[in-house]
Amino acid sequence: MATLAGKTLFITGASRGIGLAIALRAARDGANVIIAAKTAEPHPKLPGTIYTAAEEIERAGGKALPLVVDVRDEAQIAHAVEEGAKKFGGIDICVNNASAISLTGTLQTPMKRFDLMHQVNVRGTFATSQACLPYLLEAPNPHILNLSPPLSLNPRWFGPHVAYTISKYGMSMCVLGMAEEFRDEGVAVNALWPRTAIATAAVMNLLGGDEMMRASRKPEIMADAAHAILVRDSRTCTGNFFIDEDVLRQEGVTDFDQYAVTPGAELVPDFFVD
Repeated sequence: MATLAGKTLFITGASRGIGLAIALRAARDGANVIIAAKTAEPHPKLPGTIYTAAEEIERAGGKALPLVVDVRDEAQIAHAVEEGAKKFGGIDICVNNASAISLTGTLQTPMKRFDLMHQVNVRGTFATSQACLPYLLEAPNPHILNLSPPLSLNPRWFGPHVAYTISKYGMSMCVLGMAEEFRDEGVAVNALWPRTAIATAAVMNLLGGDEMMRASRKPEIMADAAHAILVRDSRTCTGNFFIDEDVLRQEGVTDFDQYAVTPGAELVPDFFVD
């Protein structure tokens, strides 16, 4: 079985949700995880901090370095990358998971919210990748993985929430461009997106509460799919827009009820999946 043992992952937004699930899956292999997230103190509505995430990662068998990072601040990113590389001797994998969301139309989206989504989603992804790349270029099997959707010009994905869509597609365009830019250097750059809604705080608080949660899958499906991608040969696996379920089917997984919050329930498809 391919493994991430001894690899060092820099994961943004890894204090909870999908980012933490990816970290824990890597930790079970014995990986090192640099947790780059904002939450140092408990949040009234959101579970977990960088420190509770670090404890979980260590219990799962990995090593953790929790660092307070706002991905809107390139100086904080650069410092965290440097500290993580110093502690673990380099960086093998960059996971751009941090994201801001507002499913609002043009007239309902304040420019402050527009700026937040673009600063976190597009700019944060670009800046984090840029900071990690000098280390990735020295790594034996380097990967960048963006949690962003397959690119599509279907108007249905733009009409209801054009600002959010542009920001998420910006992350995907980073995949398209960087995969080509660093192809010859052997740095894999891929995107991963869920086929169905995933049971995270965003789904609970923004997208429909308990009812939506019951029609979602657990973050572990994204973690298992990310793991399957990140152990692949970086020179032959780049420039892809992966869907979690498709990746796992390729790996021979047939039981997807194990990932359902409510086994047997009718699942809600995620945005951006035609």
